Amino acid sequence: MLDAWGDANVAAAIGLFGGVLLGLAARLGRFCTLGAIEDFLYGKSDLRLRTWVLAIGFAVVGSFGMLAAGLFDPASSFYLSQQWSPLASIVGGGMFGYGMAMAGNCGYGALARLGGGDLRSFVIVLVMGVSAYAALSGPLAWLRVMLFPPQQAATIPSGVAHALGEISGFPIPVIGLVMGGLLIGFAISARNLRQDKKAMFWAFVVGLAITSAWAGMHYVNANGFEDLAVVSHTFSAPVGETILYAMTASGQTLSFGIGSVAGIWIGAFLGSLIKGHFRWEACEDPRELRRQIIGAGIMGIGAIIAIGCSVGQGLSAFSLLAFSAPVTFAAIFAGAALGLRHLIVGFTATE
Repeated sequence: MLDAWGDANVAAAIGLFGGVLLGLAARLGRFCTLGAIEDFLYGKSDLRLRTWVLAIGFAVVGSFGMLAAGLFDPASSFYLSQQWSPLASIVGGGMFGYGMAMAGNCGYGALARLGGGDLRSFVIVLVMGVSAYAALSGPLAWLRVMLFPPQQAATIPSGVAHALGEISGFPIPVIGLVMGGLLIGFAISARNLRQDKKAMFWAFVVGLAITSAWAGMHYVNANGFEDLAVVSHTFSAPVGETILYAMTASGQTLSFGIGSVAGIWIGAFLGSLIKGHFRWEACEDPRELRRQIIGAGIMGIGAIIAIGCSVGQGLSAFSLLAFSAPVTFAAIFAGAALGLRHLIVGFTATE
């Protein structure tokens, strides 16, 4: 396949496959970061948050199961191959969470809503993609590098399982499988999730999307000729990359990220048709549009600082038990909580 299609096209196909699964999960399974946080804080329901934890558990078990089978090496991912910067995780994650609340969606959620005909999300996707690239390699890159210097290569993979394995001598795959099992056990300890077979199914689908990306890209990296990075799904820089490709395709090649972004849209579009929810929507309030644009800009910059978004850190990095994942996700949660409070009750409201 690599000889016939080329490494980049195979990588894009791998991203497309997982992206379609994630898009379907968003539209048919209501899998959403901001929705889960809002339900927990204001809806008094932890179902969607536990569904997210269950998806992480499935992804961890899948990733370390593949390590045990020799199908994937987590240390080859950049989440584990460089030193972790706690400050970048906290600041970038907080910015992303706050921007996500202001925009009303993360990059993943915006792409999923765009697949259902929401033109407001088109604006969010564009602004987030451009702002992410402005912070990655554009006019804001020098400031980002000055405030958050690039980290050196890690001497020991920057992950919980690898660190515990180094200390204890236990096999790393066993540690990862046990921790993944504990996450699954915690998620399904709640009766509301155990009774919701649909939520459990879509959590498994999300975990499959993450692990299939690791397995596929490991195969391309090991057998291809272009030495492509071993990556999984994230929706910050790849959104900007997709925008660039749409404008300059004749001088560019496809990539995993472009396939992943396209897959989200396709999966969400199919999901909206299945549910009968597709309809064109636009923003009628200029103040709402202004808020969404500002939020998307903050979100894109924050994702680059944190080296990942709610999916990139909250699922892909978490599936490898990277040190950065729980801290970044906690910062995203805190930033989103602050943003939601700003929107719902205001900062000056009294308890």
